[in-house]
Amino acid sequence: MAELIGIGFDSFTEEHDGILAYIQEDLYNEEALKELNLLNSPDVEISYEYRQMPNINWNEEWEKNFTPINIDDKVLIRAEFHESQNLPYEIIIQPKMSFGTGHHATTHLMIQQMYDMDFKDKKVLDMGCGTSVLAIFAKQRGAGETLAIDIDEWSVENSHENAERNNVDLNIELGTAENLGKEKFDIILANINRNILISDIPTYVKDLNDGGELLLSGLCFFDVDDILEVCKAENLTLERQLQREEWVSLLLKK
Repeated sequence: MAELIGIGFDSFTEEHDGILAYIQEDLYNEEALKELNLLNSPDVEISYEYRQMPNINWNEEWEKNFTPINIDDKVLIRAEFHESQNLPYEIIIQPKMSFGTGHHATTHLMIQQMYDMDFKDKKVLDMGCGTSVLAIFAKQRGAGETLAIDIDEWSVENSHENAERNNVDLNIELGTAENLGKEKFDIILANINRNILISDIPTYVKDLNDGGELLLSGLCFFDVDDILEVCKAENLTLERQLQREEWVSLLLKK
């Protein structure tokens, strides 16, 4: 996974006999793949095959398998067709081909970190928002003005729908870190992937108020040193690190 991340792969699923690795079609370079050290090592034997993912209705597929997510008996993430439970917080989402159901370890870690943070009247940015589950939870925790940004049109549309489902007011934009620079935030949430975070952390820091917090995930444990090196260069201090399976979340302070 570490070598694949270096050539643009950004999502992985571990199987019993290997891994499923995902990359945007326009970034795939088989020559770069063939040059990876492990593929040319005499000590291991690795085979691979690749195919284009079908443009299926992921929302329908999700509904077939989705179960409610209970995070530490504090936060319930569920769909409208699930029964409510008596937990302090409840988030209702209906993904529309967008990331952020809460099943992935990184979303779980972000929610765990956020539960212990002070959001009262804070100005918040959810970068790479997906379903906007994190932005919604920030509002439920008392956040003030909250901006959610995603590069995917499906995510923007879905974020509007999920904000309405949860009776919260979000500012939602289509775009990337290039959208930033017009305002500053008290808390920035970014559950994306290693490559984008390394590229964009300096931009986030510029838009973070002094004393503000940057919460990151989308990272494997072997990414942490590289991320912290960038954060140290930006004078960020590590406040708390959580790990679930091979995934990690970092809370940093400016």
